Amino acid sequence: MQIEPRKELVLWYDGPASDWTGALPVGNGRMGAMVFGRVNSEEIQLNEETVWAGRYINRSNPRALAALQRVRRLMFTGRNEDAARLAGETMLGIPRGIDSYQPLASLLIDFMPEGGGGAMQYRRELDLRSGIAGVSYSRPSWPENIQVAREVFASFTHGVVAVRIAAGGKGRISVRLRLDRAQDTLECRATGDRLALAGRLGRQGLHYRAEAAVSAEGAEIRNHGNSLSVEGAAAITVLIAGATSYAGPRDYSADPARKCRQMLKAASSLPYAELRARHVKAHSDWMGRVELDLGGKAAAAAPTDRRLAGLRAGGADNGLLELYFQYGRYLLLGSSHPESRLPANLQGIWNHCFKAPWNADFHTNINIQMNYWPAGPANLSECEAPLFRWMKDCLAEGGRIARKHYGCRGWVMHHLSDPFACAAPMDGVWGIWPMGAAWLALHPWEHFAFTQDLDFLRHTGWPIMKGAALFCLDFLVEAPAGTPFAGRLVTCPSHSPENRFRKKDGAESLFTYGATMDLMIIRNLFNNCLRALEIVKNPAEAAFGRKLEKALSRLAPVQISARTGRIQEWIEDYDEPEPGHRHMSHLFGLHPGDQITQSREPALFAAAGKSLEGRLARGGGHTGWSRAWIVNFQARLLDGAGALDNLRLLLARSTLPNLFDDHPPFQIDGNFGGCAGIAEMLLQSHEGFLRILPALPPEWKTGSARGLRARGGFTVDLAWRDSRLAKGAIKADSAGICRLSASRPLLVRHEGKAVPTRNEGAFISFAAEAGKEYSFHASHCAHH
Repeated sequence: MQIEPRKELVLWYDGPASDWTGALPVGNGRMGAMVFGRVNSEEIQLNEETVWAGRYINRSNPRALAALQRVRRLMFTGRNEDAARLAGETMLGIPRGIDSYQPLASLLIDFMPEGGGGAMQYRRELDLRSGIAGVSYSRPSWPENIQVAREVFASFTHGVVAVRIAAGGKGRISVRLRLDRAQDTLECRATGDRLALAGRLGRQGLHYRAEAAVSAEGAEIRNHGNSLSVEGAAAITVLIAGATSYAGPRDYSADPARKCRQMLKAASSLPYAELRARHVKAHSDWMGRVELDLGGKAAAAAPTDRRLAGLRAGGADNGLLELYFQYGRYLLLGSSHPESRLPANLQGIWNHCFKAPWNADFHTNINIQMNYWPAGPANLSECEAPLFRWMKDCLAEGGRIARKHYGCRGWVMHHLSDPFACAAPMDGVWGIWPMGAAWLALHPWEHFAFTQDLDFLRHTGWPIMKGAALFCLDFLVEAPAGTPFAGRLVTCPSHSPENRFRKKDGAESLFTYGATMDLMIIRNLFNNCLRALEIVKNPAEAAFGRKLEKALSRLAPVQISARTGRIQEWIEDYDEPEPGHRHMSHLFGLHPGDQITQSREPALFAAAGKSLEGRLARGGGHTGWSRAWIVNFQARLLDGAGALDNLRLLLARSTLPNLFDDHPPFQIDGNFGGCAGIAEMLLQSHEGFLRILPALPPEWKTGSARGLRARGGFTVDLAWRDSRLAKGAIKADSAGICRLSASRPLLVRHEGKAVPTRNEGAFISFAAEAGKEYSFHASHCAHH
């Protein structure tokens, strides 16, 4: 299907970044850099994905298992806070905190001489297609209005960060270069054309190294001990490699010096133009998979920060929303490339703090999961590979904690983790939430649903899913007599993540049993496991499947409050001390789960709408990721206007000048949640059929999308006019039945010939063949 020509995808500014949250990110999944664009003294702040303080620690608490039954008895007899105190004393990991993700180093560039006056014709930009950040300007003191142009990219093909500084015409550049790090540095020196900085992260932590190779056109490179200088060059190129000794959660045998040398040797063997061209080709191929046109203005309309300010002032800017969507895809590529060793953390890969907010950890009670929501729908499923590698790395430690703390099989995760496979409860009693692995284990099924990769499901996805389901089977307990749903299976202990409730006696607690989110996650996981068993057809797993079915039949149900008509967040209908809480965990079954849909559970669907309305009316959505989740909720509720309102609020209230999400402070999950929300507004597939333009707001009257993905292994193109579908196309990865639902009857064709379809009430279906593309349009257009 023909789509309008590609739009420019550029963030741009007419001045340097005033602080880190205005700098522009580049990344290749292993290395990241932030570009400030300063004129006299520039900083390229560098990250490498494995630069984490700490190391593996056996955190199991020897008192946990013995205390578990006492905690449960206290909980079931209504003594929640007594249970919380006992659990806090006996069930938390030892120690109860983890260490932080840290910056690698900074490349500092001092321009000599500085020259007088400010910069003229200044422009700083980030091209999302090429993955190149650029800065250009001239100085009033320079003759002939000579332009200086800089560009920075994190090479997708060679792993290095490349910095290029060039003068136009007969201009010449003089600079001093050095690598710098504020702590844990044992070596900082210059040798020949190389800069090196190395050290160890604490007394027993990982060894790290940053190394830069400098080349100059038309000038010599001079050594000053720990810095290099170049005077009068036409152009200067700096290639930077970074590495640590990290080779796995308990393996720190990698040689960072050797890795840096290998990367720099390979990158330096190419002329800069070739290195750049290879990177641009690889990066633009990924970014070009999806095109989106919401009828917005071109990126050149105004600097990005001014456009953001215009949105805050109440203006409409569909072009900025297009840019924001593609920026989410760009950030996922940059922080979780298929060849990355670790998944995207709370800040993706970009961090300048030695003690980052929340340690920039892997928060497993929504945040790392939200990081990967756009992977399937936004056509970047391969970017989930680092997540699955890390999850496999966590199976052994997660299994050990499951046995030591709960006496359960399988594997467990709580509310946070790190590269060293931390699986024990951390921080405080709110960390005793053993549903992290169960939620993470939904991602392998979703990956299969979008890709139809049976080999992945069998060999990677199934062990993760089964292990999490085994833990849940063993962890579930029968609610005793005298409690709601006595005889049904519940989790205990339990939380609705980070939220508190008020009991009838006025006491407040966050420790409970059978929280609604737990039950939704488990139901989703068990159902996914049963679906997987139907596909892999392994007779040895038949008994396991029967156990899942039996447990599902006994699981306590999701409830609707008789008082409010909303979904209950807890097994009892408690009051909420913070009715506008940022977490909306009891709506998990609406999104990202698939339990609550208009067709399957109309009563729960209506109650979910009331729940969201009540939370928003009381101040919900005040953090970036929370607002992004609301966009997805509204899309699943088929409310395009509501989804757009919250998308605009996400940018207006929770977005920084460089379009990073502002929690506050910066957390990247809101970027990914917002990106996924836009995709959900245009295409949904969680109900077993493709729902076309399910939540299209009136303001997106005319537009198109190319390359969106749907479950079943379908790639979908869409075009609409006057808020109605005009035409579309579907390409099938594998043979199967494709079901389509739209607001108008559809005709399906292949190579101009009508394809037989079956009317199934709310949707039509047809047999799709692998590798073939099918066009569809509203049936009233058939005579035109």
